[in-house]
Amino acid sequence: MGSWLDFSIISKNLTYFFIGSYPHGHLGGVALTLILAVSSCVLSFFGGLILGLLSISHIRAIRYPTIAIINAIRGVPLLMVIFFMYFLLPGVLGHSVPEVNTVIAALTFFTSAYMAQIVRAGIESIPKGQMEAAISTGLHPWQAMFYIILPQGLRNMVPSFVNQFVSLIKDTSLAFIVGVSELTHVATQINNRSMIYPAEIFLFISVIYFVICYAFTSLSRWLERRLSWHKSIG
Repeated sequence: MGSWLDFSIISKNLTYFFIGSYPHGHLGGVALTLILAVSSCVLSFFGGLILGLLSISHIRAIRYPTIAIINAIRGVPLLMVIFFMYFLLPGVLGHSVPEVNTVIAALTFFTSAYMAQIVRAGIESIPKGQMEAAISTGLHPWQAMFYIILPQGLRNMVPSFVNQFVSLIKDTSLAFIVGVSELTHVATQINNRSMIYPAEIFLFISVIYFVICYAFTSLSRWLERRLSWHKSIG
């Protein structure tokens, strides 16, 4: 029986915690967690941008269904979205889908709804007079949106995007439920092999999650200060 808080199990499996069985097997651990988070964040940025723009459309047939979709997604737990993607995607596509792609699709689908709210709030934070002034110069409304309103709004959205990315990193831990070998799944595998160091193992991955999330939270605060400084001198 191992001694209390014996972290030798961590040092023996350190490489496995960070990259899984790669290069002799599948990539996993911290590396796969970051890949899931970054891929989903990039895709959900564009998904949220599209949904956010559609949710403020003046065409009711577009705006109302989009808002309904966003609210429906936000009202469902992420775990259920992962299950939906895991079981429904193969049937829709007609072939099996790798678990990693399933999780990326679920995280993208789920996070896009939250990104859409950030986009909507960022655009609505810009005074309406700017849109009216841009249109009065001869610009089409969509030109005014993309060249005048959206660039200003995106600057206001950056800190919120980073915070959402931090939340997304923690959400990747739910990928273990469908067998994706990210950090939590790797920790569970090591714990199942040893059976006597659960406190040490899960304390260690908690520290890893904290370090990653704290780094990006600090980045968010730095961006907020930088953007506030540029706005004050602008």
